[in-house]
Amino acid sequence: MTTGWIILIVVAVIVIYIISVYNKLVRLKNQFENAFAQIEVQLKRRYDLIPNLVETAKAYMSHERDTLEAVIAARNQAAAALPQAAQDPTNAQAMQQLGGAETALGSALGRLNVVMEAYPDLKANQNMMQLSEELTSTENRVAFARQAYNDAVMAYNTYRQSFPPIAIAGMVGHGSQANLLEFADSAAIQAAPKVQF
Repeated sequence: MTTGWIILIVVAVIVIYIISVYNKLVRLKNQFENAFAQIEVQLKRRYDLIPNLVETAKAYMSHERDTLEAVIAARNQAAAALPQAAQDPTNAQAMQQLGGAETALGSALGRLNVVMEAYPDLKANQNMMQLSEELTSTENRVAFARQAYNDAVMAYNTYRQSFPPIAIAGMVGHGSQANLLEFADSAAIQAAPKVQF
């Protein structure tokens, strides 16, 4: 009878450990998914600000139509990539598409900034100054949210890949690795696009 109790206790400890590993995997996955949701909120806010910025600039920059259209096209591409990445942050291709689209948008906003330097009246426009401030604030929020997301992904992946959780992760539905949100141009990460007027 003593051997039966020992086996029962060992099995109970193993089951409790598996439950513990599973619960921690779920908690870490929920953390990185929530962190991505925070990025999504900030990116949507950014995408909503950009058309207002372009509309305000149109009145002053009628012959710079190509630059304005490039900004809107880049914004639309990034906005289209966001829902796919938000649906499944473990999808590497969707995350790469979002990263590439965000890099293109940052580049287009940078070109817009350079062009706007030639328009002092636009730089002094109250609406433009307010939009610029909101966009800069949003860029900072995106950077902080992206950092929090990447930290949460790293914690999840590190735990999932360590031993013994790696032996259990695939069996309990945590076989795929989460993906960092990286931009194609590392310089774009270091300095968020600045739109100054």
